[in-house]
Amino acid sequence: MPSPSPARGFLARLIPPTPLSRRLAVQSMVFALGEGTFNTGSAVFLTQVVGMSAAQAGLGISITMVASFLFSYPLGLVVDRMGPKRMWSLAAFGRGAAFLALPFVDSFGQYVVVGVVFAAFEALGDTSREAYILDVMSREERLSTQAYLYSWLNAGFTLGAILGGAALAFDNLDVIRFTPWFAAALMLANSVSISRMPKAPHDLRVAAGEVRQRIAGPGPIRNVGWILTELFTGTMWTNQVLLNIVIPLWLVQRTDAPHVLLAWLFGTNTVLCIFLPPYMSKMVTDLRSAMRNIGIATAFFVVSCVITMATHSTVGFLTIALVWLGHVTVTGAELFLSAANWTFQADLMDPRRRGEYQGVGDVFAKAGFLWAPAVYTYLAMNWGDAGWLLIAAIVSVAALCLRWTVAAAGRFAERNFPVADSMVSDIS
Repeated sequence: MPSPSPARGFLARLIPPTPLSRRLAVQSMVFALGEGTFNTGSAVFLTQVVGMSAAQAGLGISITMVASFLFSYPLGLVVDRMGPKRMWSLAAFGRGAAFLALPFVDSFGQYVVVGVVFAAFEALGDTSREAYILDVMSREERLSTQAYLYSWLNAGFTLGAILGGAALAFDNLDVIRFTPWFAAALMLANSVSISRMPKAPHDLRVAAGEVRQRIAGPGPIRNVGWILTELFTGTMWTNQVLLNIVIPLWLVQRTDAPHVLLAWLFGTNTVLCIFLPPYMSKMVTDLRSAMRNIGIATAFFVVSCVITMATHSTVGFLTIALVWLGHVTVTGAELFLSAANWTFQADLMDPRRRGEYQGVGDVFAKAGFLWAPAVYTYLAMNWGDAGWLLIAAIVSVAALCLRWTVAAAGRFAERNFPVADSMVSDIS
């Protein structure tokens, strides 16, 4: 039999290797397809269908973000108590119900109510999904599985953006009004799909009544290394602010690059984030290699800042090339950080308390991130070169701090986690 062509082999390697990982990948794509379809037209939906002003839409979204922040920790405790699979399925059902309600919303107050309900199920879903994946997969499969899911999520969001764009192309508010129902149908299908997945070990312990027994040892609130690791990792994730907000604004207001270049920038990011994660995850096997990835991600971030900073004084094709290169390098920061972050979650969370750890982690990761859109935009647009260099310095300091906090969290894990799961390596 002839060997497969290189292209065929490349595409085949994007398919997860096990039946469960393939089911999880399909679930990720279906979820992202629904969210992506609605999110593409959400600005039109909120302002022209619901009738809110742009300021009200922004305030409403901010309220839901704060609500998600506040729900993260208590719902993490619920995940540990009730089991990750059951709570993940419930969260998908709740998101679907919230989407079903959106076409009937006709005021700012009603939107806030639905948005807060959605935020609660969003926080529950994010926490329970991560807890389930880490629990149901063997140690050897966790990182590669999350890389595949990241790829399939990006593919789903891309398809959703295409469908959402097609809905906008009709230029008909009735079409936009019912895009939440399409998202709802996919979320409800997701809920059924999740309920049929195998139970993770923690789900089995819940069924056996073991979680009613008090877990020995300290919880995540006393794990200062973990808390600070999540805080500084959140700051590292501000590469997304550069990617989605600051560089596009810089292109429009500070360079002579054509605005259509924005489509090429986001297209390049999407392609890289679909095809590269499964390959890049092979570079990380433990905390030591994860910290190497942090260093590479930081270097990419700094290079992106310096390249983009230079485009305010270039013209023509050189500007286009440099802006594109700045966007590609910040995408590199995203990809290298992703693999490191998955390793932190797999190795530095107590397997008996993954929901609680995920909840605490979400709170502090968001605290390390939420300030960045306003701060980075102000620094880049008002301070010029000094602002870009300060942005690069902020992330560089966060990366340096991670070296200490990850080591501290690793020592905590060795002292307090079950021996079979406390397999952390010295990174000092």
